[in-house]
Amino acid sequence: MPAPRPVTVPAAPQRLTLDLARTALVVVDMQNDFCSPKGWLASIGLDVSGTDRLVASLAETVPALRAAGVPVVWLTWASRPDRANIPPNVLHAYDIAGEGGGVGSVLPGGRSPVLEEGSWGAALVEGLEPAAGDIHVTKQRMSGFFDTPLDSVLRNLRVDTVLFTGVNADQCVLATLTDAACLGYDAVLLEDGVATTSPEFCLRATLYNVERCFGFVARGADLVAAVRDSAAAPADRGVPARSRSSACTV
Repeated sequence: MPAPRPVTVPAAPQRLTLDLARTALVVVDMQNDFCSPKGWLASIGLDVSGTDRLVASLAETVPALRAAGVPVVWLTWASRPDRANIPPNVLHAYDIAGEGGGVGSVLPGGRSPVLEEGSWGAALVEGLEPAAGDIHVTKQRMSGFFDTPLDSVLRNLRVDTVLFTGVNADQCVLATLTDAACLGYDAVLLEDGVATTSPEFCLRATLYNVERCFGFVARGADLVAAVRDSAAAPADRGVPARSRSSACTV
């Protein structure tokens, strides 16, 4: 087992100490169809303008955590071309009138079938660059744990704590985080690493429920600062995580 590497960050509902040696970062659905002004959600009239802020934030957080040895998992939606494994309730998403504008459809003027594996829409949005050692997991449901190898990957990495970022905060991010909590992982939502095209009250409700029911809410910027401070500190300055009684340790 790797030696513990504890860092402490402000969080809700209380200050949090986590072990970088047992932590992974999951980036959810940062894809053209969800984030680009030329993608699926923008084409059906949803506001994706908050994605620019999010990409900039993740462009700082992801490399810093990767450099600290935290595994980075890119969790993305990639549907079969024949949509054979997608049930009606998923096809219904964002196609509430049932007029054929959902997953796998080709919209008027669209670049590619919506979220189809190998398509432009399913590719990561510009500004985010995976590294050679990063892990890619694809899904076809709101939760990244259903019918995917995500749980096996995290357990093989000996991960206890999962940091969640991406879109939409109240949909695929929350569904994946909820399943992580139910599976026994310590779940941390990075508030400055998520966004949604839903109304603002949906994001507020997500943050409320995560910090009260499913885990913790922290900020990627605070975590990056703590990681850098830890790397710069003398080796004998560290304090075992479980001795810090004022923090909740995961």
